[in-house]
Amino acid sequence: MAHDAYISPFSTRYASREMQFIFSEDHKFRTWRRLWIALAKAEQKQGLAITDEMIAELEAHAEDINYEDAERREREVRHDVMSHVYAYGLQCPKAAGIIHLGATSCYVGDNTDVLVMREALTVVRRKLLNVMRLLADFAEKYKALPCLAYTHLQPAQLTTVGKRAALWLHELYLDYEEIEHRIGSLALLGSKGTTGTQASFVELFDGDDEKIRAVERDIAAALGFERVVPVSGQTYSRKVDYQVLSVLSGIAQTASKFAYDLRLLASFKEMEEPFEKQQIGSSAMPYKRNPMRCERIDALSRYVMSDALNPALTASCQFFERTLDDSANKRIAMAEGFLAVDAILNIMMNVCDGLMVYEKVIRQRVMNELPFMATENIMMDAVRRGGNRQELHERLREHSQAAARNVKEQGGANDLIDRICADPAFGVTREDVMAILQPEHFTGRAPQQVEDFLRDVIRPLLRENAALLGEKQELRV
Repeated sequence: MAHDAYISPFSTRYASREMQFIFSEDHKFRTWRRLWIALAKAEQKQGLAITDEMIAELEAHAEDINYEDAERREREVRHDVMSHVYAYGLQCPKAAGIIHLGATSCYVGDNTDVLVMREALTVVRRKLLNVMRLLADFAEKYKALPCLAYTHLQPAQLTTVGKRAALWLHELYLDYEEIEHRIGSLALLGSKGTTGTQASFVELFDGDDEKIRAVERDIAAALGFERVVPVSGQTYSRKVDYQVLSVLSGIAQTASKFAYDLRLLASFKEMEEPFEKQQIGSSAMPYKRNPMRCERIDALSRYVMSDALNPALTASCQFFERTLDDSANKRIAMAEGFLAVDAILNIMMNVCDGLMVYEKVIRQRVMNELPFMATENIMMDAVRRGGNRQELHERLREHSQAAARNVKEQGGANDLIDRICADPAFGVTREDVMAILQPEHFTGRAPQQVEDFLRDVIRPLLRENAALLGEKQELRV
């Protein structure tokens, strides 16, 4: 590998070989040739002078692209599509005259972009499902383990570790619904011509509308699509790029929140991402276990969310039927958006496959806060014993504030229970209070909510896609 020129970290560090191939030149130019073959077959079927021998010649060279010829020609004519038409013609002399017949550059460029996006979305969908399976298993395992729940990043009540994982999982499910919709709604550009009027095809087919429509139907079928866009300029609407990248942005938002939550939990020493035996956390502090995987998720997610602005701006400034200030931008924005999300999901798979839970720390942190959260329960128990609610409420307010001052100002333990037990107004023993302070009594329906969500929503989806599950990811760095 050369070390004296810029190389994208998506290629060397982050994205999978699978996703890199989808956006490779080899895949792009082979797809161009598939489209030229589909066009020739569709035009032959409608009566143009295209022979079986020509089509056989095109098919024989569909995969062996003569790059040197194409690159030499592009240096001369400064046009990538026509350079590849020329190179393909050198390999297929009998068919050279009918390659790209009636089409404009966007016939191969835009249709290939749609095909590539659909293929890449399918990979993203598969990896999303694998992350969902891992989180579903985790949520089920820890559905009843009480932990602190937060509002405003302050302890509020209790939830369970599994319920929190179900929240992450639900956002992934929302992303899944979006990706399903987007895959299902993608349509080929078809063969629309230079300004979208199909004027060149009107000329080829002597104005026969049905033949022109049939060519588009056959091209779509050959490429695995049921439809083409109904109207367009030379290109498909660049809003489609924005819609696709918005789906990727949604996944990045979900992944980022998951990673931030896990980084906070690691700071609390409640949960951690996997940490390998020989892994170094810090060059200066040997004891550290930095959450590098989740930090990387957050970093890449931030890139994807900002990248989603690119196609929005591009879609907003397309002049009339076609301009070319989209091309250079979308080559980067679309490919790298997918490469980044591919990397994010790979890391999430790795993290979710080895999440570490420290139950004793979680319990200790719960018990440090639970006395404050249980004051209403303690008060009601004391009322049942004959106490006055208003008086007890005031006593609890005073004791709670005093205990909080002891924790915050003196660095002491939470002695609220001791204060309550020593106050004759409550008439309770420590055993009475500890019987109330059972964390499992303060998690509401969290375990049942996890069970319901998994049973009714997630498990059926995973069963439907069982053949795609079981993927594992090892990080390269």
